[in-house]
Amino acid sequence: MSDDAPEPDRVEGAPHPRHTLNLIGQAQAEDTFLHAFTGTRLHHGWLITGPRGVGKATLAWKIARFLLATPDNDGGMFAAPPPTSLDVPESHPVAHRIAALSESRLFLLRRPYDEKAARLKQDITVDEVRKMKSFFALSAADGGRRVAIIDSIDEMNPSAANALLKLLEEPPARVTLLMISHQPARLLPTIRSRVRELRVAPLPPGALSDALTQAGGAVEPEDRTALAELAGGSVGEAFRMTNLDGLKLYQSLIRLMETLPNLDRPRALALAEAGAGRGAEAQFELIVTLIDLFLARLARAGTLGHLPPAAAKGESDLIARLAPTPAHAREWADLAQHLGLRARKGKAVNLDPAALLMDMVLQINTTAGLLAQR
Repeated sequence: MSDDAPEPDRVEGAPHPRHTLNLIGQAQAEDTFLHAFTGTRLHHGWLITGPRGVGKATLAWKIARFLLATPDNDGGMFAAPPPTSLDVPESHPVAHRIAALSESRLFLLRRPYDEKAARLKQDITVDEVRKMKSFFALSAADGGRRVAIIDSIDEMNPSAANALLKLLEEPPARVTLLMISHQPARLLPTIRSRVRELRVAPLPPGALSDALTQAGGAVEPEDRTALAELAGGSVGEAFRMTNLDGLKLYQSLIRLMETLPNLDRPRALALAEAGAGRGAEAQFELIVTLIDLFLARLARAGTLGHLPPAAAKGESDLIARLAPTPAHAREWADLAQHLGLRARKGKAVNLDPAALLMDMVLQINTTAGLLAQR
């Protein structure tokens, strides 16, 4: 991959996970791996799972630094005490080499860049897995550990996944595979059966805010809870929200929804037009995401019988009015299942984005009107 090529495993505007030495809010996952390392035998394959943007890649790079910087304990009299954390100083030579992608004992498997087409390929191909197998076939320079990071295993095509499975069935000696997965349920069951899962949890508001600040973003203290609610504890999603002014946009959506079932059409049209036009693709996707989130929060609150922490002014009263019972919640859940998906499919075939967003809002208004008559 050329130096100026985009990196598929990096959130736009944020530093690459290999440059983030401090992992915030995932002490339990770190302790789980450290306990396994100091035990009798370290598993060769680790599946690092959890929602997008919660620190899975940062954890994988932290583990890689730790494994390649920590000497073996030979049990001798002068052996170093067992490590008590995964931390490696920024000044360590391994940390320097990993940051520069020049560590000879580390292999990074990710979607390749197509130089001819000048874009990233859609999948990780079997050829990339073969390169990794060839890397493992070579002896390590010092006879020590070797590590591979796969980000993400979800992006492998079937041929690549089958090639990886063969590697997991007969793993090379002193090799650790760190595989990142956002949707582990979709992986081959035979792959999942041959790895150990390491779960990374969504971040609470305080940790999310700290992680976002560390990544170069910023959030006001009073917005922490709202951002954590809308981002689902994901730093990556929080970064997208802050870059696109998502909190302000969600507040506008709530103000519009407060007019249901007598929809304020000029305000609805203004929202729809915000996601239309050249260069507004990201804004369109964010509006659809926020509508999806609003419907999901309606359905969840009505089903569980209690309100979530408010992500905007007036949201709690609005949810209580629109989803007072489980029966109401079911209607909102049914609507949520297809509304956003249909809008995204329409956008993919070049239908008018403003019309698609307006249609979403009108269907929500129709549902609200029907529920109000019960």
